[in-house]
Amino acid sequence: MVHRRAGVLLHVTSLPSGDLGDDAFRFVDFLAAAGCSVWQVLPLVPTHDEDHSPYNAQSAMAGNPDLISAERRAQRGLLVAASLSDDQRTAYDAWCARQADWLDAYLEYTALREAVGHLPWLAWEPGLRDRDPRRVAEVLTPVADRVEELRFEQWVFAEQWRELREHAAGRGVLLFGDLPIFVALDSADVWASRELFELDSEGRPVTVTGCPPDYFAVDGQRWNNPHYDWAAMAADGFAWWRRRIARQRELFDLVRIDHFRGFEAAWHVPLAAPTARDGWWVPGPRDAVLSALVDAAGPGTLVAEDLGMITPEVDALRRRFGLPGMKILQFAFDGSPDNPYLPQHHGEESVVYTGTHDNDTTLGWWHSLDEGTRDQVRRLLAEQGLDPDEPMPWALVRLALSSTAALAVVPAQDLLGLGAESRMNTPGTDTGNWAWRAPADAFDDALAARVRGLVEVTHRVRGTTDSVGV
Repeated sequence: MVHRRAGVLLHVTSLPSGDLGDDAFRFVDFLAAAGCSVWQVLPLVPTHDEDHSPYNAQSAMAGNPDLISAERRAQRGLLVAASLSDDQRTAYDAWCARQADWLDAYLEYTALREAVGHLPWLAWEPGLRDRDPRRVAEVLTPVADRVEELRFEQWVFAEQWRELREHAAGRGVLLFGDLPIFVALDSADVWASRELFELDSEGRPVTVTGCPPDYFAVDGQRWNNPHYDWAAMAADGFAWWRRRIARQRELFDLVRIDHFRGFEAAWHVPLAAPTARDGWWVPGPRDAVLSALVDAAGPGTLVAEDLGMITPEVDALRRRFGLPGMKILQFAFDGSPDNPYLPQHHGEESVVYTGTHDNDTTLGWWHSLDEGTRDQVRRLLAEQGLDPDEPMPWALVRLALSSTAALAVVPAQDLLGLGAESRMNTPGTDTGNWAWRAPADAFDDALAARVRGLVEVTHRVRGTTDSVGV
């Protein structure tokens, strides 16, 4: 973040193949050709079949085995002893030992969930629900081969991701990950560490997560994650959080902390409340947990998602730890000169986006605007010395790249000029999300050349220290 950079937001599932195969390596090559030095993705975690949301994962630490390339999927069913050379087996054993603090719980949870017909752990018999060692062993012993397959596929995922990251490093491309602040109730994390969450004696949440009414939802959003027991986490110096951020740094060069404001205060919604309107703010651990996170992650590697209802206290917390915030251009046009998303309020310590995975595509957004708001956009473009009549989405892409923000990230859908039908996610809805996939050969030489032209003129090619923009 000390250099001016340009990046693209594209989840792995949105590649033409939807996995970590050749398309992922070709996309890195596209970024390098386009002068971009950052690839931002969504969480790489195993999702639930009900919604496939990477923000509702079965584990905050594991890799999603569905991302393993088609060419390597056949390996997942092989017994480790029969499929690995001596050197590979040594590397495999060492990796499993290093990851044991989360891997063992994930394997138990996943194998048990399969054994009981994929029911959430709250519906398991008490011995399994409460992780009684004797009962867990009784159920898992007959499926020991399946446990070993699950372990092996995690290593296959890790190896394929390592190869991709090495390829990206060789092309000068940083990988930018995403860490949801909360974890799913039906997850290995909560099942194995119930003492770290605010749960009753049977594992049910006392209150659940969400946010009050905002730009996205008039009734607020009810996310239904359990809240952390911050006192319990503080007792061991936030060891769980240290492990979690260290795991992310194994995978990524940069990490975005989703819903950063939850560290300052989180919205608690009663279990029986029909909407998130009926919640209240509860203070979080603030500096204590941020000190642990920054220490474990290393300086200059974290970005704060500071969207929504951001108070001066939240902003001060972010600034105390030197975390860049986010600026969304689609939010800039409410007519207020004090709007923090206007380019003149960005500053170098920020990451600017046309929109994120939670926004409509820029073309879809533009088509939804009334003519008065469109005139605001055109006036701003003219004020910034840009062509007010340049077609969307390229006008907003150019505006983002011209920002003073150190990093400018453009969703792939905007580079491809796609409309609302290609939106990735609509917050507060349960269907139709996370399914968009880029067409084959979408990221071609012509597009790379067009992007590179913009990246060069805004001094963002592969990371430079030049300053330009508003």
